[in-house]
Amino acid sequence: MAQPRRACDYLVAGIRENERRSSLRAPRAGRHRGAEGVENFSGGFAALGQLAYAGAKVSAHVIDLRSGLTLVSIDDRIVLPTASIGNVLLLIEVSASITAREAAGYGILDKTPADIVGESGLWHHLQAPALPVADVAALVGATNDNLATNVLLRLVGLEAVRARADSLGLTRTALLDLVRNNRGPDDAPQMSVGSAAELAWLFSALSRGQIVDHATSDRVLGWLSLGSDLSMVASAFGLDPFSHRVTDHGIQLVNATGTDAGVRSEAGLLSGSRTGVAYAVTVQFADSGLATRLRVLEAMRTFGYDLLEYVH
Repeated sequence: MAQPRRACDYLVAGIRENERRSSLRAPRAGRHRGAEGVENFSGGFAALGQLAYAGAKVSAHVIDLRSGLTLVSIDDRIVLPTASIGNVLLLIEVSASITAREAAGYGILDKTPADIVGESGLWHHLQAPALPVADVAALVGATNDNLATNVLLRLVGLEAVRARADSLGLTRTALLDLVRNNRGPDDAPQMSVGSAAELAWLFSALSRGQIVDHATSDRVLGWLSLGSDLSMVASAFGLDPFSHRVTDHGIQLVNATGTDAGVRSEAGLLSGSRTGVAYAVTVQFADSGLATRLRVLEAMRTFGYDLLEYVH
């Protein structure tokens, strides 16, 4: 049988309720704010710094989309391997070709045995032997589909992708090669490379419609908005990996990722109720064991928490 509550119980409950209400009403300083409200992203700096002290190569850059100010700069000019992030340059060239009517979005592309590599993606699991150009690009944006990547490269050509990057003023970011199961001495050592500063700038320019033109930029962002890899920085945002094209709790994300042995890279746009950012983070590390890989992913997630609190 329940015991009747004493007067002191009601008093304690009342005090706790008042404390709770005061806590909810009190202004909260974000974790990204340091002394006198200065943005410092201290959690992300500390987490990525620990990786660097342990021997990893770390690069990061963040731009406030409203002010254009650089919020974070961590070795952001160094060139690091970025794996499939180079696909963003490929999608820009494909989109520009569609805009210029050099390629049709509904034009049909066939897959060939020579295009099929690795396990990443969906198309090599599908029965469809051919797909429209725009659908192939959507597969690249959604899953970094290796087969779709090589088919698109066969369409536009690697030299055209490189020329487009040059025309955009990118000197440290490039798609170097198609996707291969094995890289020999005559092949590029990496699929793509990039600097965090240039990647963050590239996404900020896409958000403003400045990559070729609005139609081209918007088409690229549409393909990338299908991205299902939220395992790195974006793991902090609490979004549905398979459905985040619209605003969810005031948050909207468009990102691209790159994963390879000893490489984790992500770049994207994150918008919230307060502002928006363009960001890029790359970590190159000795992938000697699961614990090391998990530390890298956790550091990138911590950096993501800082971004989320800044925009939201």
